[in-house]
Amino acid sequence: MAAPKKGRSASAQSKPGRSLALILIAIVALTGGMFLSGHTTPRLGIDLAGGTSITLEAKADQGSAINKANMDTAVEIMNRRVNGLGVSEAEVQTQGDSNIIVNIPKGTNSKEAREQVGTTAKLYFRPVLASEASGTAASASPSPSASGSSTASPSASAGASASASADEEASSSASPSASATSQGRAVTDALKADSTPSASASASASASASPSASASASDTDTAALEAEYADLDCSKASARATAGEGAKPADSTVGCGQIQGVWYKYLLGPAAVDGTEVDKAQAVYDTQTAAGWQVTMDFNSAGSKKFADITAELAQNSAPQNEFGIVLDGEVVSSPYVSSSITGGQAQISGSFTQDEAQNLANMLSYGALPLSFQEQSVTTVTAALGGDQLHAGLLAGAIGLALVVIYLVAYYRGLSLIAIASLLVSAALTYVLMSLLGPAIGFALNLPAVCGAIVAIGITADSFIVYFERVRDEIREGRSLRPAVERGWPRARRTILVSDFVSFLAAAVLFIVSVGKVQGFAFTLGLTTVLDVVVVFFFTKPLMTLIARRKFFASGHKWSGLDPKSLGAKPPLRRTRRPAGPAAGPAEPKEA
Repeated sequence: MAAPKKGRSASAQSKPGRSLALILIAIVALTGGMFLSGHTTPRLGIDLAGGTSITLEAKADQGSAINKANMDTAVEIMNRRVNGLGVSEAEVQTQGDSNIIVNIPKGTNSKEAREQVGTTAKLYFRPVLASEASGTAASASPSPSASGSSTASPSASAGASASASADEEASSSASPSASATSQGRAVTDALKADSTPSASASASASASASPSASASASDTDTAALEAEYADLDCSKASARATAGEGAKPADSTVGCGQIQGVWYKYLLGPAAVDGTEVDKAQAVYDTQTAAGWQVTMDFNSAGSKKFADITAELAQNSAPQNEFGIVLDGEVVSSPYVSSSITGGQAQISGSFTQDEAQNLANMLSYGALPLSFQEQSVTTVTAALGGDQLHAGLLAGAIGLALVVIYLVAYYRGLSLIAIASLLVSAALTYVLMSLLGPAIGFALNLPAVCGAIVAIGITADSFIVYFERVRDEIREGRSLRPAVERGWPRARRTILVSDFVSFLAAAVLFIVSVGKVQGFAFTLGLTTVLDVVVVFFFTKPLMTLIARRKFFASGHKWSGLDPKSLGAKPPLRRTRRPAGPAAGPAEPKEA
């Protein structure tokens, strides 16, 4: 039994260079990959780099349930919204069952981001029944035009007739009292119309009611809507915040919208097209007709039919009832007019758009329809200066912790501290390189909790060295020389190290699974450094101990090596002499070797 053990021990003892070469090759390869990828520093989180963190709480809206499927859909849409702003490093993640956290790094317009991400209500296309400037005298302002592209000519677009639109808006605002009456009749007609899908659904739902009761309710609703429209002043922020609040898609409502710096109030019919029926929208610059920036829309099959029906109806009306309002979160973000029926599932909105206005409208059309509504709970903004201070404080804390560990190792283990320090440096290098690579790979961001996890890992890594060093010292105390002590102490130390690291990794894994937000950064870093601790101890610390055991300074037990048998209190082993032959021989006396 003894011979195979000696053989395995000798084999392991004679080839420590292979393990050292393997881990050094891994470090070189990972470092090369880091430089080739162009990401030579870890990606910093909001609390270190600076930026804005927005917390949104989900609210059940129009029968939609707050469940994992709807929350995941909302996260995906918000991700696309933020990416539409050109923010490639933003983070959108769920927190708990009903919260979503949006982290937007520095360098992004936080106000614009809040407007895009925090605009969480559903998107609808509603026919405009009436509109006029609110709070000030009406100014002639052209509405954008909507045009379609047939199957034969996908790129064809109609020009905007700005002067006609301006004349209509000016005339409608000239006599508000007269228009209010006509607008009230228009609301009643819209509710009874069969051409609008939502209106048709509303009519069929109320078919079982008595005609007199239905007419009475309709008159009451129409009068209330006329009064609400007449009293609405969209120049006031408080009025804009409550305009159209609680309106259902099948109901007529009021809304506010801003055109070239002037707030307009709108009387809107039932929703004709849902925002979920827009497949794609994008801002494009028309170089052929010099029309400037336009917004193109592609509808799905259901949306194509609905959009064709509503545009065919609107094209027969005069301004402003030939317009449809794009309503998002109760606000009319655009109200293009229609000159002809738009078929083929494609449409363009043209007008006096700037690039930013066209891009914002395209983002709202593409990513405006969420399965749930959200309420903004908190907004935290961290400046770049504050983030830099926190990063400096975290690095300083890590440096102090590392310095204290090094001082302890040098004072207690003396020469052995060189092995511990070298192992800590290898572990630190691996941790840094992997964090730099994991940033672009999986979106890992180094935040303050992650820095805390890295500082805690210094103690975990040093603990593994201490366990091994003490096992080697125990073997020396039993009277063995250094080389056998290194090999005999390793199996026992290895079991202890593996059990300890397994417990640490299990705690980190559980914390990562059950926690959310920044706490996951702490758990991830702790788990990563725990795995690296096992790698470093097996492939670097143990082979290095085998090599230094062959050096005279350590093998002879120099007093500064940390392995001096006298200072460790080693006692010479006892050996029994051979028993003399013959029956008269008494028990042999033990002698010191």
